[in-house]
Amino acid sequence: MTAALLLAAQDVRITPGPGHPLGGYLARHGVATGTHDDLEASLIWLSTEDDPGVLWVALDALAVDAGLTRTLADAVAAAVGIDPARVVLCASHTHSGPEGWTGPLHPGLPGRRDAGLVGRMAETVTGAALRLRACRGRVRARWHAGTTEAVGGNRYRPDGPHDTSFGVLELRRDDGSPAALLFDYASHPTVLGPDNLTWSADWPGATRRELAALIGQPVSAFLQGAAGDASSRFVRRGRDHAEVRTLGGHLATSIARTLAEASAGAETGPVRMSRSALHLPYRDVPSLEDSVELRETAEREWQRELAHHGEDHPAVRIAQTRYEGCAMLASMAATDRPTGCAEVPVSVVSLGEIAWLHTPFELFASLGLRIRRGSPFRHTRVIGYSDGYLGYLPDAEGHRNGVYESYVTLFEPDAGDKLVEHCVKLLRTHQADPT
Repeated sequence: MTAALLLAAQDVRITPGPGHPLGGYLARHGVATGTHDDLEASLIWLSTEDDPGVLWVALDALAVDAGLTRTLADAVAAAVGIDPARVVLCASHTHSGPEGWTGPLHPGLPGRRDAGLVGRMAETVTGAALRLRACRGRVRARWHAGTTEAVGGNRYRPDGPHDTSFGVLELRRDDGSPAALLFDYASHPTVLGPDNLTWSADWPGATRRELAALIGQPVSAFLQGAAGDASSRFVRRGRDHAEVRTLGGHLATSIARTLAEASAGAETGPVRMSRSALHLPYRDVPSLEDSVELRETAEREWQRELAHHGEDHPAVRIAQTRYEGCAMLASMAATDRPTGCAEVPVSVVSLGEIAWLHTPFELFASLGLRIRRGSPFRHTRVIGYSDGYLGYLPDAEGHRNGVYESYVTLFEPDAGDKLVEHCVKLLRTHQADPT
């Protein structure tokens, strides 16, 4: 007899007040002046009577670094009564959330953790977790998948690698009413640029709001995919909140259509989880002299493109980010930086033939696609920005082309291949061991 799935789900607002720095853009100046749309935490606890399952905490945040992950996982687990290893923290990577939740995420980036902001957010999320155990109920799970190219794409060339797919776990109560959705897509939530000074979840938040209007107010948790080289750069028609609503609406409409049209089979418990750690050596950084020369060359290229095209043209944005990458590299060369090896947390959550593979990286699309192709599961979703933050992980082409991410990555050019190999091995081991 298959185990009945139990669900408890909550959405909670975590928006800070004004006056705090926003994270995500080197070119941003000023602090938050207010809120355009609320930042939220979505908690989805999927379990059975005999197994604690997994509890996803999906945050509208730039990142969840190791410190924030420990704080929230411990608090949420204690509130619910499960092991902290069963809690998975995921960030949407909005660039219109507070810097203070994590502080500096890279040796070349300024930033300051705000203990007060962290404490208030953790208290709110823990309060939502305390309500979960009392509202667990039976649900039926169905899996849906689709594609859309209207929300994002490769941010270096329109025909570059990009995973256009989305996955949706639909959870309905016994009476057929929608209880929760767990959905993912891969693209930077950076429709809003550095001139935006209001809190916003960007297009993932717009997607959730539109889904609520289309299918009836379920808790909708968003998981960000392999979005390291994916953004709306070549598909957006503006950088304002109207365009945020447009792109979010595209994804919500695609999801709602897929839910209505697809005939999906039921998925049954238990929910299984495996965790592992990969040790990756940190990179060698060029000398300060060489790094400064790279920065100066990149700045001249950026200014040439700016003079030729004007603001926010794709070629200008690419040249600007390359300059910013070289500037961060020069900062790394001039300051203390990590040495030795990083311990990279990697986890797999599975439900039947569905697997979610979580890493703390901003993975390039080609690496995520390779993991999916090598997975033994029928449906594999590669999720980044999870259980920590270790920055960009470019592919070999990105290193050859000298893109922004290749300058700021903390790891050697072969790190992507090592991660893919580790992830595929973990997926195969997880499937082969049903305990």
